[in-house]
Formats: sequence, structure tokens, C-alpha cells
Amino acid sequence: MCFGKKERKSRKNFVNTEIMRIFVGEMDYTINVRGRLLDLSKPIVMGILNATPDSFYAASRQQTKVEIARRAAQIVEEGAAIIDIGGCSTRPDSQPATEAEETERLRLALDIVRRELPEAIISVDTFRPEVAAMAVKEFGADIINDVSGGSEEMFRVVSRLGVPYILTSVEATLRGILLDFAGKVQALRDLGQKDIILDPGFGFGKTVEENYAVLREMEKLQVMDLPLLVGVSRKSMIWRVLGITPDEALNGTTVLNTIALMKGANILRVHDVREAKESITLCGLS
Repeated sequence: MCFGKKERKSRKNFVNTEIMRIFVGEMDYTINVRGRLLDLSKPIVMGILNATPDSFYAASRQQTKVEIARRAAQIVEEGAAIIDIGGCSTRPDSQPATEAEETERLRLALDIVRRELPEAIISVDTFRPEVAAMAVKEFGADIINDVSGGSEEMFRVVSRLGVPYILTSVEATLRGILLDFAGKVQALRDLGQKDIILDPGFGFGKTVEENYAVLREMEKLQVMDLPLLVGVSRKSMIWRVLGITPDEALNGTTVLNTIALMKGANILRVHDVREAKESITLCGLS
């Protein structure tokens, strides 16, 4: 059978995608969480718990003790492997909470979640090294999720704490992200950091068009041989394109999560846990 130019290109892209899908499926990742190995060879879900008054998705804001406990229980009941707790909104154009405000919010949330769900794996979303240290030392936080792009001080802190670290890139292009990761992963390794998870940083330092350009080639990040986290849940790269609001962006989130899974995502960071779990199941990756 003969193919025209467009058909050959389409077939080549399909074959490359299938090869990458098979290759990604064979990746065998684990991270050490309090002496237990968390298996990432099959994708898992990280559920978002925002202990903030100003996160971009209003429905995700949990401030009272009852709201925090209810949200944490929902995340676990719907099948998430990790609860990601944040005390400082990083939405675009927002005024970040002070360190004291972030610390107070996290202490409240961490105390409740640790008491109600003592076996839960907790990630703390912070870019402040002292806040990260507090969360681990006082409440046994399991993972530090740093969306800032990392700093030497944070690298030193997490390596001393001995907890898995999520390194986010704020670079705008895939090439920039790869170069950024290469240097920072080496710096972390030099400090003795063992467990590193990479987040290409959708929504951080990127235009809408740049976000989609990175997503289209995200499978190339597999060259780092480290697990990948993707956080696109209800972000502006969805609702701005569709002309809707974050409240209406669940369907778009599911579509992009599915694409991310087929391109090698090991962790989906989401507001809507049940729907993300369904995406994993329907992609045949559960």
C-alpha cells in the first residue's frame, strides 16, 4: 500500500506514539516514603487540598477544620495515593501569603490530616525551605512539592530531610526544561538526594501556547529516567482556550490528563480524584 506525504507523516507519528507508550509502560519507578516503597510503575493520583482563601479554583479552598477533614477523607476515598496540602496560593498575579500565614495554615491542616488519616501519604506544596522543614519535622510530611523551580537552599534542606522532592521547571520550552532539569538534578544528586520527581510546570512561566507545545512533546522528558508529575487540573490553559471558567473545566482536565498519561505521566495532580482514576483505568494503566 502506498501512502501520500500526509499519510506517511501521520503513520510515522502514530508508530512513534505507540513505541513511546510501550516504552513508558515498562518504566519501573519507586520512591521511598517513610521506609515504604511507593510504586510508580503504574500511574497514581495526587489529590489537592488547598488550605487557602484564594486558590484560583474556588471550590478547592478548604479553611475550617471540618472542611479540611472532609476534603482529606474524600481524596482518600476516591482513590488518591497522595494528599497534596498547600497553604500559599501560586495562582497567576496573586499576592503570596507571608511565611507566617502559610505556616499557620499548614500547621492547622497537617495536624488534622495526620490525626484523621495517620497512614496517608502527605505532600506539602511549598517553595519556602523553612516551611518544608517545619512540615517534615513537626508533622512527618512525606514529600515536598516545590513549584518555584528550586533553590540551593531548598535543595540542601530536602536532601538533609531525606524526603522525596518534586522539582518543577518554570522554563518555557521543552529544550529549556530539559536543560533546567539536567543541571538541577545533578545538583540534588551531589547533595545526596535520592528520590526526585519531575514536574514540567504547566502554568508556570509559560504562555498557553507554550504549555501545549510542551505537552505535545512531553514524552521526551523520559530521557531523564525519573518519574513525571503532571498538574493541569482546571488551569487557565484549559479554560482560556475554551472560553469557560475553572468551575467548568473538568472535561478539559480529563482530556489533558489522558494525553499526559499516554505521554508518560506517573502522577496526576488533580482536584477531581475520581475522574483522574477513571482516566488511568480507561487508558489501561491501572
